[in-house]
Amino acid sequence: MLKVGLIGCGFMGGMHSACYDAIEGVQVVAVADVRPEKAEEVAKVHGAVIYATGDELIANADVDVIDICLPTYLHTAHAVAAMKKGKNVFIEKPVCMTEEEGKLLLETQKETGAQVQVGQVIRMWDEYVWLKEAIDKKEYGEIRTAVFQRLSNFPTWGWENWLHVAEKSGSMALDLHIHDVDFMRFLMGEPESLISTADRDENGMIEQIFTTFKYPNAVVTVEGCWDYPADFPFSATFRVKCEKATIVNDANGLAVYPNEGGVIKPEIKPAFVGNNDIGGNLSSLGGYYNELKYFVDRLNAGEPLVVAPLAEGIKSVQLVSKEIASVGGAQLK
Repeated sequence: MLKVGLIGCGFMGGMHSACYDAIEGVQVVAVADVRPEKAEEVAKVHGAVIYATGDELIANADVDVIDICLPTYLHTAHAVAAMKKGKNVFIEKPVCMTEEEGKLLLETQKETGAQVQVGQVIRMWDEYVWLKEAIDKKEYGEIRTAVFQRLSNFPTWGWENWLHVAEKSGSMALDLHIHDVDFMRFLMGEPESLISTADRDENGMIEQIFTTFKYPNAVVTVEGCWDYPADFPFSATFRVKCEKATIVNDANGLAVYPNEGGVIKPEIKPAFVGNNDIGGNLSSLGGYYNELKYFVDRLNAGEPLVVAPLAEGIKSVQLVSKEIASVGGAQLK
């Protein structure tokens, strides 16, 4: 039985809590949050011990794994402390804020031998898993063009509004847009070049970004925005044009349109269907269940974490950071 210490009991911590509760072979035995009421909510679900801070949990809890669901600017310090304490680690995305933090994380992992997975959940979201498998098998030939979009209303659930402080989140580009940039890398590798444009709020912070990535034989556009009105529905879509067909995932579901005509509706069978009553912009545990089950199963089996390892999470931060730098920074001063 894998024993988990969960640090951060807000929106994402609550999501992880619900997933662990549905997965066999794991038990959340310790939780920490600076907000006692949040820690108590999650602790009640698991019968877990409550610690006042993440540092206290890392120092004192009898756990095998530290799961970090804190604001991005707190990831690196807690992950380094956890690895040095001999724990394996799950870190929510984006894994870190800067290149220097990325280097420190990799150095610490090498020093300690810790297994570390990053919460780049789209790599394990069912429709995206299907797409990855289809492209790897070359069922429809090579990719020629692709468009990925992730659009949301204004997120208000962040603790002390940290999502809207550039020094703490890196802006929408690093927090939301990174999902699709990371998946693009997972699907196609590293691009040759990029061109970005961004829209900003009245304080100069990026709220929407459009980037075109050039590959040797393909072009990919990725758009992210979290500045739409409150009643605007969250959407995550893709359109991938291959040599033999175009693959679309939108509000109508996943569909393949072969060049010769017709439409194919691939059957997606989720590994787990569970409702999310935690809030945010998601109604199902979806890929969060998939990624944490993978994490738990691999650790229990003594197998390495290969789908979303630390080094990959850091490379995606580096690529998004290039986008941000090319438009003048996360926030104009």
